[in-house]
Amino acid sequence: MAYAIQIMPSALRALGRLPKPLQERIRDRIDALAAVPRPPGVAKMAGPEALYRIRVGDYRIIYEIRDEVLVVLVVRIGHRKAVYRGR
Repeated sequence: MAYAIQIMPSALRALGRLPKPLQERIRDRIDALAAVPRPPGVAKMAGPEALYRIRVGDYRIIYEIRDEVLVVLVVRIGHRKAVYRGR
C-alpha cells in the first residue's frame, strides 16, 4: 500500500529556499517514501518522538511515519549542520 505524503509548512518553506536542482533531488526522495517509507539508508533518530532521517547529499529530510493511517509526515528539511537544532 502506498503512503500519503504530507509536508509541514515550515519544511515546505525550507525546501523552497534551496537551489532548484537540489529541490528536485529532495522531492524525488520524498516521493519515493510513499512506496517505501523505510528505505535502505534511513535511520531512526534518538529521542521520545518516532522520527526518521534520510540523507540527500549534505541535506537531511526528517520525517515521521504514521503506519496506522498510512501517512509520511515530513517535519523538517535542512542542511546537516542545522537541521537537528531546536528539536
